[in-house]
Amino acid sequence: MSEIRVILHGGSGGVTGSCHEVRTARSRILVDFGLFQGGPSTEAGNRRRLPIDPADLDAVLITHAHADHVGRVPMLDADRLGGPILATAATRDLAAIILRDSARIQAQDFRRIARRRARRGREMRSAIAPLYTPEEVEQSLHRFEPVDIGQPVQVTEDITATWHDAGHILGSCSIRLDIRTGPPGGAEALRTIVFSGDIGQRDTPLLRDPTPMEHADLVIMETTYGDRDHRPPAETRAEFASVIRAAAEAREKVLVPAFAVGRTQTLLHELRTAMAEAAIPRIPVFVDSPMAIDATETYRAHPECFDAETMEILRRGDGPMTPPGLRMIREASESRELNESWDPAIIIAGSGMCTGGRILHHLKHNLWRRNVSVVFVGFQARGTLGRRLVDGQTMVRVLGEPVAVRASIHTIGGFSAHAGRTELIAWAEAVRSGRRRFILNHGEPPAADALTEALVARGIDARPGRPRETIVVD
Repeated sequence: MSEIRVILHGGSGGVTGSCHEVRTARSRILVDFGLFQGGPSTEAGNRRRLPIDPADLDAVLITHAHADHVGRVPMLDADRLGGPILATAATRDLAAIILRDSARIQAQDFRRIARRRARRGREMRSAIAPLYTPEEVEQSLHRFEPVDIGQPVQVTEDITATWHDAGHILGSCSIRLDIRTGPPGGAEALRTIVFSGDIGQRDTPLLRDPTPMEHADLVIMETTYGDRDHRPPAETRAEFASVIRAAAEAREKVLVPAFAVGRTQTLLHELRTAMAEAAIPRIPVFVDSPMAIDATETYRAHPECFDAETMEILRRGDGPMTPPGLRMIREASESRELNESWDPAIIIAGSGMCTGGRILHHLKHNLWRRNVSVVFVGFQARGTLGRRLVDGQTMVRVLGEPVAVRASIHTIGGFSAHAGRTELIAWAEAVRSGRRRFILNHGEPPAADALTEALVARGIDARPGRPRETIVVD
């Protein structure tokens, strides 16, 4: 029987850089090709050359459009790529937004660093050049081919792939590979490998729940929150409303660093609901992120991904992501006006971990003030400004300047787009047949170790993956 090899090129030992290679006797594919994120120390991972010639790849399969899963795709030479890039239509459209924005930011950073080095009389180093250009982004987007959720796709002669709802962000999926092994025309066996992608919580707004996988020989599973659960949704919403209500009564400004894709849309839905139920007063809401605005428009363009409750809201003619007083801020001049305003408002701006984007300018102008609340509603990776604020540092550097932290810092983890520990265990336990071997990745070591212990205690063969490890399925 021919071997199947799965190589972990990224996503092991941390929560970013997801990339997995699948090799069979007849095929070679990638599942995800994401950016490593979390500060300067991760840059080497992004620049490490993948030991694969793009011409040798039969296909690239994408679970969802977050940058840590799709952000390095333009580094594959699209003109030489041996096969298509397969993803849901919603993932394709969101990836276009994320990759274009990534190329734009890299070009801006390169120009800024070049000017700084020129002033110091230094040469530019190729090591800090952009990972890819806007032209390379467009070339890669042309290679995307949409797939339908739940419909098997014959990727290669021996690999069939099916995308199943993951409930994480719009279009997000787990990918099941059914692989025929053995010589063509001879005795064949079927092996099933599942890539969980990022698994979302159940009963969250807008999207359908994750689809459980009932059969697998090997599962490459995420563990972002493998060591803890989120607060129950009702408590999360009540806490969020309490923070907003208190800030409004104190006439404070509320800054919400939020991922442009997924988190922003969930927050708009929650604000709309809370205002409709009079849980919070009607105060101005600003989405200060062109990327988040584009992502929200993309959400509205893909109702096929929505759950039944959201579809009912749409049928009534309402906007599920349109709280009263919502303003979308595209122009930088309007964003600067928000910095100078002391009026109470809710400002949602990217990025979610405070690694870039307009939130940095809002923090620079507001962290030192006492009548400001900063509300974190997502995971903060080690090495990021968001993590330093959540950890309670009283002095941080923002855009190169030291800034005192006098604002109130709030962390509301229940809005996470990732399933918590209990839901991850339930998702794993749903795999009832096959060899049921689990390799745990996309989590910091304490989370992966904790989930490993929980699964092993339930009789499941599980362990954390190791960077650049090769796993054999025979």
